[in-house]
Amino acid sequence: MEKKLTINFHKCLFISLISMLIFQNVISDEILIEGKKIFLEKGNCAMCHTFKDAGSNGNIGPNLNEIKPDIMRVVNAVTNGIGVMPAFQGILTDSEIEAVSKYVYEKSEQ
Repeated sequence: MEKKLTINFHKCLFISLISMLIFQNVISDEILIEGKKIFLEKGNCAMCHTFKDAGSNGNIGPNLNEIKPDIMRVVNAVTNGIGVMPAFQGILTDSEIEAVSKYVYEKSEQ
């Protein structure tokens, strides 16, 4: 009886871990989808930046595939602006800034 309980416990634990990993990937994918939408639409980043994943060829700002910025660099630039790039704090919500930053960071690494 004890052996059967141990096996069932391990099965439940394994199923729970797999479910958590799948759920986490779904959430991550949703954030990347939102980030791409912000990049192309609300943030209008594509107008100035070249970014392969977004299909953009802007030449005002840096080519994001070439510089491969880390996520904090993107968050800072989007939040506060840099050079001719305006600050998006107050235009985008914190969660939108996080989403577009995660999108740029993750997709520029590919």
